Amino acid sequence: MSADSPGLALRTAAGRSTLIVPGAFNALTARLIERKGFLAAYLSGAAFSAGAFGLPDIGLFTLSELAEETRRITRAVGIPIIVDADTGFGEPVNVERTVRELEAAGAAAIQLEDQRLPKRCGHLSGKSLVSADEMCAKLRAAAASRRDPNMVILARTDARGVEGFEAAVDRANRYLAAGADWVFPEALETSEEFALFARTVQVPLVANMTEFGRSPLMTLEELTAAQYAAVLMPVTTLRLAMRAVEMGLDRIVADGTQKELVDQMQTRQELYDLLGYSGYEQRDKSYFTGGEPL
Repeated sequence: MSADSPGLALRTAAGRSTLIVPGAFNALTARLIERKGFLAAYLSGAAFSAGAFGLPDIGLFTLSELAEETRRITRAVGIPIIVDADTGFGEPVNVERTVRELEAAGAAAIQLEDQRLPKRCGHLSGKSLVSADEMCAKLRAAAASRRDPNMVILARTDARGVEGFEAAVDRANRYLAAGADWVFPEALETSEEFALFARTVQVPLVANMTEFGRSPLMTLEELTAAQYAAVLMPVTTLRLAMRAVEMGLDRIVADGTQKELVDQMQTRQELYDLLGYSGYEQRDKSYFTGGEPL
């Protein structure tokens, strides 16, 4: 497989060390994640639903909308992107198309979960699951549909909060036999559970370190010791940004001006640098003068 395979890049990076994978709620955020040295980013369904549509994370966006957002982000950065495809947008034959569309859009990994629609945030109560047999059928469809064998099929199980820890382990092993490459055990409740799951299911595992959830916020050092491949921080950047926007708007309401907020802002030049603005200007000039694009 060619060296430009996003899936291969993700597997290689995770094979070297445990990855912190921040959520990118838009392409500009993904660029900043890449600039800060992170080796992968995560397109979270929750952050996409909230940030792009102002909707809760209950499976309301479409495959076409997710594929277009995936393309926007993968075109903006060179690091691999893990894409949250929720329940796969339907039955196994729907999952076929989901995988083809998201892989064509540049996804390095496609995450599928075993919740039943209407789905809920993984750290809330009231979830229900499809049968393990149904999820395995979806995973077989996903594995059969990818064109690049290095593209990662990431199976998330929400069984810990519904059926218990042992059921989560059992489902994980069945999902691996059905074609999953990596496993994402959602909403484990203690650091001991994270370690035990890793000892029991010995494949690349993904830990979800989302804030305000059921899981403790463990450190990279702790999750490296437990031999997790990647650590997701799916909504962290969105939460930080929204709190900053809220505080700024409150100050504008109080003061009638943004003057006292300027020193807290990304400057115009910093934004231009992140966008690569000067490169566009230089290429534009070269086309008018007949010179070589810089």
